[in-house]
Order: sequence, then structure tokens, then C-alpha cells
Amino acid sequence: MTDHTDLTGKILIAMPGMLDPRFERSVVLICAHSDEGAMGLVLNRPLPEIEFNDLLGQLGIDADDQTQQIEVRFGGPVEPGRGFVLHHADRIEDDEAEGMMRIGTDLAMTSTRDILEDLAHGSGPGQAVLALGYAGWGPGQLEDEMLANGWLTGETGEDLIFSTDNEAKWGAALRAQGVDPSLLSAAAGRA
Repeated sequence: MTDHTDLTGKILIAMPGMLDPRFERSVVLICAHSDEGAMGLVLNRPLPEIEFNDLLGQLGIDADDQTQQIEVRFGGPVEPGRGFVLHHADRIEDDEAEGMMRIGTDLAMTSTRDILEDLAHGSGPGQAVLALGYAGWGPGQLEDEMLANGWLTGETGEDLIFSTDNEAKWGAALRAQGVDPSLLSAAAGRA
């Protein structure tokens, strides 16, 4: 890192003036951030038309009575056919597990078929969500969007990641940062 703060493990909260409708009122967990860009997963956009068991079936993975029912979410507009499992890292012993990336000490993101098979047979991580696609930014792009008042950064919590009350997450994320959502305006100013 050179001139910017590493936002890995932080959240982005879309401000009311967010110009991209795909991110309106969204809360995004930053999974990786460097001079080369950033990658994140939207935390509050469920895909109710996609059931986890159906997705397993499409991948040729047999669900059984031990299958963990996890929520499927829109992770972002980049590579929407690619899946990422966001999960607790509590049951992960190998920090070098293939396809797994740690996000801080308690979270990890895994993109391999193995974790889906584990979830299908009840041996996966204790808490998990599946995101289809991701949000990506090129070098300096996220920083520019932040300077243009598109995003507020903050700390995350398990409720923002694993709760299924997706409608409440945007307001909850703002309140957790000490911001009253009703006082926000879409207009930005410069002094």
C-alpha cells in the first residue's frame, strides 16, 4: 500500500446520491483492497428466486437432510455466474486452504466447489451466505467514488453479514457509524 488506507474487512455504505442504481442503499463488505483495486460483496441484496438446493442441483451436488440452508445474494455486477461463500473462519484450520481468502481474523471468503459440497452435507462453516457475482473497482476508482461522496466507510458486524433482514441493513449500518439515515441528503457540497 502506498497512499491509501486498506479497507479490507470494512464496509461501504451507499450514500443517498449514489448514481449507480445497482448499488442504491447497498452495504458492501470489502474483501480485498490494494493499489491494484478493490473487490467486495453486497450484503443486502437477496436473490429470493434462487434457492440454495436448486443451485446445488444445477452444479451436480446432491443435497441431503444435513444440507445447511443458506441465503443466496447478489454479490455485485461483475461475473454474476461466479459464486463466493462468505463465512466464519472459525472451523477453518488451514490458512492456506485452496480458494479461501481470509478477511480479517473471523471471516473468510471461499470460491471452490469443495465448500458447497461441505455445506450440502452439513460439514461446512457454522454461518455462511452465498453471493453470486462481486463488486469490483480498478486502481483508484473506489477512492474517487468515496471522494465524490458515493460511499461512507465503517466497521462491520455479524448482523450485517449473516442476518436475513436485508431491508434493515442499510439503516443499521449507518446508525452503527453514528449517522441518522433520515438526515442524509442526496446533494453533496464542497466548502
